[in-house]
Amino acid sequence: MIAYIKGTITYKTPTYVWVESGGVGYHINISLNTYSKIEKEEQIKLLTHFHVTENSQTLYGFAEEIERKLFVHLISVSGIGPSSARIILSGMSPEEARSAIVSDNFVAFQKVKGIGPKTAKRVILDLKDKLIKESGEEPNIVNAQGNTNREEALSALVALGFNSSRVQKALTQVLAKHPDTGTVEKLIKLALKQLS
Repeated sequence: MIAYIKGTITYKTPTYVWVESGGVGYHINISLNTYSKIEKEEQIKLLTHFHVTENSQTLYGFAEEIERKLFVHLISVSGIGPSSARIILSGMSPEEARSAIVSDNFVAFQKVKGIGPKTAKRVILDLKDKLIKESGEEPNIVNAQGNTNREEALSALVALGFNSSRVQKALTQVLAKHPDTGTVEKLIKLALKQLS
C-alpha cells in the first residue's frame, strides 16, 4: 500500500494532479476539497489510497487524513465506488459529510450531484455507527423539545429567505456545539451566526 507521495506537482487540474517523485510521475485523482487546499502549492505531500480492480489500478490523493479515512469508509458502502465517493467529497467538506452521517441528515447530501435520497440513506445506515465508534463520540440524542425547536427554527429561517439545506447544516452544527440550547430564539440566533 502506498501511504503517501511527496514531490513536485508538474500538472494540476481540479480532478487530478501529476506528482513527480523520485523521477516517476504519478497520476493522482483528487476531490475539489483537496484541490482547494493544494491549489497554490508546488511541493506537496499527498496521502493516498491505491484502488485496485480487475480492470484498473488507480491512485487517489488527499490533503488530510480525515478525508482519506472518509473516502475509504464511503467506498465500503454497497453501490458507492471511488467516483461517487470523490463526488461526495467534492460537494461537501469531510467535516460536513461526517456530521451529516452522524446526525442522520440525509437532506445534506441533496446538494451533491448524483447522490439521491436512497443512496444518502444507505451511506448513513452503513457508516453512522462506524464513525461514532471511531471518534468515540456519543450520538446526540435530542429530546422531543429539541426536535420541535429545531423544526420551528428551520421554518423561521427558511421564511426569512435562507436556503433550506444551508439552514439544516447550520442547525446541525449549532446543536452539535450547543446540545443544551434552550429556546427557539437562542437556536435561531446561533444559526444566524453560522449562516452569516
